[in-house]
Amino acid sequence: MTPAPGAAPRTAAPRTAAPGTGAGHRSATRPVPLGRRSAAALALTSAAGVAAFGWPLLASPGADLVGHSADAPWLFAALLPLLLAVAVAQVAEGRADGGPGLDAKAVALLGVLAAAGAALRPLGAGTAGIEPMFFLMVLAGRVLGPGFGFVLGALSMFASGLLTGGVGPWLPFQMLAMGWVCTGAGLLPGAAGLRGRRERVLLAAYGAVSSVLYGTVMNLQGWPYLGGMSSSVSFVPGDPLTANLARFTAYCLATSLGWDLPRAAVTVVLCLTVGGPVLRALRRASRRAAFDAPVSFEDGPAGRPTAGDGSAEGTSGR
Repeated sequence: MTPAPGAAPRTAAPRTAAPGTGAGHRSATRPVPLGRRSAAALALTSAAGVAAFGWPLLASPGADLVGHSADAPWLFAALLPLLLAVAVAQVAEGRADGGPGLDAKAVALLGVLAAAGAALRPLGAGTAGIEPMFFLMVLAGRVLGPGFGFVLGALSMFASGLLTGGVGPWLPFQMLAMGWVCTGAGLLPGAAGLRGRRERVLLAAYGAVSSVLYGTVMNLQGWPYLGGMSSSVSFVPGDPLTANLARFTAYCLATSLGWDLPRAAVTVVLCLTVGGPVLRALRRASRRAAFDAPVSFEDGPAGRPTAGDGSAEGTSGR
């Protein structure tokens, strides 16, 4: 059809898919994916954490472990730059390739979730191991990915420590352990297609296991430095690793299992009951934030370019 005289020529604007649905979408499963820089920073931080937790098991006979029980401030001073390195790596990756790095919107979401996690912890902290913040950390790590999850877990534990007055030698170890819990949730299979009840069951099972492992790892932080215990459960420097691990198992069964199992039970119940709405809310928030929407320009009705964000509506996430 020939356009009317004087009418502006009609041009077909390129259609772009909504975030997460296009064929050229870089990461349909992770709003903030884990790139090579972030993975390297996360591996370095985790290696330092494993060394901090496990080095007493390799101590020589007669080693003065009590003299090292106050090393937590040094670990905390080393942990903060490593956590910052993970966040900076996310930012650098987004700027380097134009992908969904840790931008201002992701930082804002990180702050909101960390505040929510810190607010949940006092609801049950110190009461038979009931800690409802675990289920939120597991779900957020699942939706937002391992790199984002590690920073979220560590930051949430730091904020909750300030909120509850739980600042002490254990805090840097708690930050590492909670970061690992969130990272593991982000690495679970089926992030692209597993939804509904099956996903909630998977997250509930992971939440139960990670809740018990969290308590076990935190026991390892203080157990080697405790004196005056029975020889059947106390750490003996220089003994074979298998013998010390057997004593450690007995120590966990005798002291912390009564807190770890309620924590696991609460996490399972919350994942199965309110996990669905929380997962949908987190995914809706990440879609509206449009972490990975590229900036593009389309011809307007009169041939003038208008800015779009890569979404189907050409708006800023509405």
